[in-house]
Amino acid sequence: MIPVIDIFAGPGGIGEGFSALETKDGKSAFNIQLSIEKDPVAHLTLRLRSFFREFNRQEVPSAYYDLLRGRITQDELFDKHARESEIAKKKAWLATLGVVSQRTVRERIDAALGSTDKWVLIGGPPCQAYSLAGRSRNSGNNEYIPEKDIRQRLYLEFLQIIGDHWPAIFIMENVKGLLSATLDNQRIFQHIVEDLGDPARAVRRENRTIHRNGRRHLYRIFSLVTSTEVNGSLNDSVVKAENYGIPQARHRVILLGIRDDLDQVRPKALTKQTSIPAFKVLSDLPAVRSGLSKVKDGQQAWLDNLKDGLNRRWFDGILRVGGEKVQNHLKRVLKEIVPPEYGRGGEFMSVTAEPGYAREWFVDRKLDGVCNHSTRGHMSKDLHRYLYAACFATIHTRSPSLKDFPPDLHPAHNNIDRALESGNFADRFRVQIKSRPATTITSHISKDGHYYIHPDPMQCRSLTVREAARLQTFPDNYFFMGPRTSQYVQVGNAVPPLLAKQIAEIVHDALNQAGVT
Repeated sequence: MIPVIDIFAGPGGIGEGFSALETKDGKSAFNIQLSIEKDPVAHLTLRLRSFFREFNRQEVPSAYYDLLRGRITQDELFDKHARESEIAKKKAWLATLGVVSQRTVRERIDAALGSTDKWVLIGGPPCQAYSLAGRSRNSGNNEYIPEKDIRQRLYLEFLQIIGDHWPAIFIMENVKGLLSATLDNQRIFQHIVEDLGDPARAVRRENRTIHRNGRRHLYRIFSLVTSTEVNGSLNDSVVKAENYGIPQARHRVILLGIRDDLDQVRPKALTKQTSIPAFKVLSDLPAVRSGLSKVKDGQQAWLDNLKDGLNRRWFDGILRVGGEKVQNHLKRVLKEIVPPEYGRGGEFMSVTAEPGYAREWFVDRKLDGVCNHSTRGHMSKDLHRYLYAACFATIHTRSPSLKDFPPDLHPAHNNIDRALESGNFADRFRVQIKSRPATTITSHISKDGHYYIHPDPMQCRSLTVREAARLQTFPDNYFFMGPRTSQYVQVGNAVPPLLAKQIAEIVHDALNQAGVT
C-alpha cells in the first residue's frame, strides 16, 4: 500500500476516498498513515474512522456497530479492540499546524513514513479567509486586514511539509474564491501555484527551515479537469463536483503536484459523468419532522402549527406571488399531512435505507439502520416559510427568491425593503430541488438551515446531518461524533469522499506510470 499523509484533515473526507480505492486484486491501494486535525470533535470522528480502517471491510467488529447504535461508548469500543485502537490513535493526530513545532511535525511524519519517498500528501488548508463569502462578511470591518489573517498563510505549512519530506505526489484542495483573492497586491492563486512549483524557494522566503536533508525538488502542477499543467486559464483548476457523479454542485480548486524526478508521468483527467439529482440519495431515508423551538414540541403540536397556516393572512397572499397552483398544492399538503412515523429521527434509527444511486458505496448491510438522522427545531414562522418554499419548488422546480414569498412570511429585518429592491439575500430560504444536484453543502448548514430546506413539504424542515452527508457522499457507516452543530460543520467542511476516490484513481495511475505501485 502507498502511504498517505492527510493534513487539515477535518473528519477525513479526502482520506476516505483514498482509503476506499482498491487494486485489481482487491487490496487497498493507499494507507492513511497519519491524519492531522486541530478541531477536537472532528478529531474524534477521524480517530473512529481510522479505527474502522484497521479492519478488512468484511471483518469490522460488531462492537463498532454497537457504538453507532448507541449501545456502547467509544472508550468501550477501544477497550474491546486495544491493538487497533492504539494504531488509530497514532494515525489520527490532534494538532494545530503553525502552533505545534515544525520539529514535532517532522518527527511524526518521519515515524509514519519510515524511509520511503514514494508517498502522497493530501489536504486543504483552512479556507475561510480565501472564500468570497468570508471576504464579503469582513468587508465592513475596518480592523480586519486580510493580509494579516493567519488563515491566508496557512498554506505555507503545507509547503513546509512538502519541503521537509518531498512527497512523490500531492493533492491540494481549496475554495473557488481562491481564484479572485489577493495577497500583497498579487493574485493568491498565481502566488500559490508558483510556490507549489518551488516550495523550497517559497518557504525560504518566509524565513523557515527547508530541505533539511539536502534535497531540493521542483513540482509540476496539474489541473484535474484537463490533465494539463496549470499555466493557462485559472478556471481549469476548478473541479465542479456535479460533473463527476456527486449529487451536489460543489466547486473547488484542486491541484495535483508531481515531483520533478517523475518527469515521465502524465496524469489523467477526471472523467465526466451524468448529473445525479439530490433526491436519488435522499428519498430512501426515513421521513422525519422538524421540531418546534421556543414552544412546547410534540407530534400534535407540530401538526397543529402547520395546519394553522390555512388561517393566516400569508396563505391568501400566495395568489399574488406564488400563483394559484402553489396555493392549491399547499392546501392539499396541509389536508393530507400527518406527523411522520419516526418523529424527529435520532442518532441511530433501525430502518432499511438504500439510495437509488451508488448503493454499494453508501450501504453497509451490517449497519442495518441510519445514523446521525435527527432534526433540529425551528421557530413557528420558519416552519411556514419552509412549507411554502417546498410547495413553491414542487410547482415551479426552482427555489423561491425573497420576492416570491408572501409579504407576511418575509423575515422581520430592518433592511428587508432594501434587500427586496437590490436582490441581495434573495435566496435567504433555499429549497433543494429534487431533480437537480443539491447546492453546495458548507459549514453554514450548522447555523439555521434556511439554505438547506428539504424538498418534501410533508416533512417541513432543514436537512439532517445524514442527509448532508449523503449529498457529500459519505458512506452510511461513517459516524460523525460530537453535538449536532459540530457534526454539520464537519460534513460541510469535507471533500466528498466519492470525488476523492476518483482523484485517488488518478494518483494511483500516475504512480503506476512511475513504477511505484
